[in-house]
Amino acid sequence: MDAHAPRPTPDHLAPIPRDPGHGIGIVGAGFIVRDCHLVAYAEAGFQVVGLTSRTESTARRVAALRGVGSVFGSVEAMLDDPRVRVVDVAVPPLEQPGIIRRILAHPRRPSGILAQKPLAMTLDEARSLVEASEAAGVRLQVNQNMRSDHSVRVLKGLLDRGDLGEPVLATIEMRAIPHWMPWAEGGRSLSTYIMSIHHLDTFRYWLGDPARVLASTRPDPRTGFPHDDGINLYILEYDDGARASAWDDVWAGPAREGAGQDIAIRWRVEGTRGLALGTIGWPSWPERTPSTIDYSTLDDHGAWHRPRWPQAWFPDAFSGTMAGLLRAIEDDSEPDIPGRDHLKTLALCDAVLAAGREHRVVAFDAPSADDPPRPGP
Repeated sequence: MDAHAPRPTPDHLAPIPRDPGHGIGIVGAGFIVRDCHLVAYAEAGFQVVGLTSRTESTARRVAALRGVGSVFGSVEAMLDDPRVRVVDVAVPPLEQPGIIRRILAHPRRPSGILAQKPLAMTLDEARSLVEASEAAGVRLQVNQNMRSDHSVRVLKGLLDRGDLGEPVLATIEMRAIPHWMPWAEGGRSLSTYIMSIHHLDTFRYWLGDPARVLASTRPDPRTGFPHDDGINLYILEYDDGARASAWDDVWAGPAREGAGQDIAIRWRVEGTRGLALGTIGWPSWPERTPSTIDYSTLDDHGAWHRPRWPQAWFPDAFSGTMAGLLRAIEDDSEPDIPGRDHLKTLALCDAVLAAGREHRVVAFDAPSADDPPRPGP
């Protein structure tokens, strides 16, 4: 058989745990929990035991809407329930470290925590959370859920199989207008830690860690509060010759102000043996729009593969990161997006911030995923 004969398209769905019935407790009851986490978990058959939120009335409304059986008055009360084996922390990044520390301090620790990205707004604080989780024996998974976007997963499969040959150039072009949450104002970073973090993590997922970073940034004309990093442009240089680049354009022209709009996220990866290009569907949310991928290799003699599926990143891919944590608990192994790996993504965000603000090339020195944790207090 020809070693380069066309093969089936890689699976676009994340593998699910053998037993989806691990009890999940959720901290937070905002729209992302209401419309993404709970919807995706229900479709995957995951068992959500209950919710807790700073505003109990909000938690009760969300629980009633999504059929969740219990609402707890505090994080500690939720952890007291023996049914809760996994905690999904879905709160703003400035609140998340304190919630995780409360979970780790509780006498009945869960088997795993799913935290949101960014884990914290500084690399040092994120590292301290990773080390505290390791010292407590609690698996920490980070919800970098663009890795579970269906086109992103298929492309990763093609790269891992070698269908596209050696990577040459990967690009992501985002022309989309985010809805900044109130907690986004006044932070050390706007787009880098909220939007670009998705694309930087995806480049790491596809290509590994770069050697150098170049970047340029400017404020977004539409955003009404002070910030530096609104529109981000960056290039990642790899020692093997590969290059990755993204335009994270949160302005996208005066579409909200009355002009016509061209809102989309498009990506493209070129290799020595093939080419893949795709779209990311989330900018049309709350309309459920699947992402896409088209690809062609030398073995296809000019033909294109155009697989399609009904699932969309928002909300369906949100089950993928939880599934990774549940599988790790079943297999007594490390999650697929562990906290230590996330430290590299945060370090890459810091490198982009430094390159953009200081107008210089920044050498990327990633924290080692194999570094042992420092002894706990």
